[in-house]
Amino acid sequence: MGNALVVHAKRLPQSQKALRAAQYVRMSTDYQQSSIENQAVVIATYAELHKLTIVRTYRDEGESGLKIENRGGLTELVEDVQPDALTSLICLSST
Repeated sequence: MGNALVVHAKRLPQSQKALRAAQYVRMSTDYQQSSIENQAVVIATYAELHKLTIVRTYRDEGESGLKIENRGGLTELVEDVQPDALTSLICLSST
C-alpha cells in the first residue's frame, strides 16, 4: 500500500467530518428496569437526526444523582472531555 491515498479526518472539509458524541445514561434504582435502554433510544434518535456518531456510552446504574462522587460514569465523562482528552465531542444526556 505504498501508493495508497490516506485522507486524515483533520483535513476533510467540515461538511464531510462526522461529529462525534458521547451519551450518558443513568438510573436511580433497580425499579427502573428499562430506564437506561429508553434513554439510549432517545439519545440515539436525537444523534441520528443531527448526524452525530455516538462513540462512547457512559452509564451509572442504581446510583443517586445527588452527589457526583457516587457517579463513576459521569466522573469519567467529565475527565474525558477535559482539554486534550477527546476533541470535538458532544455529550448527550436525557437526564
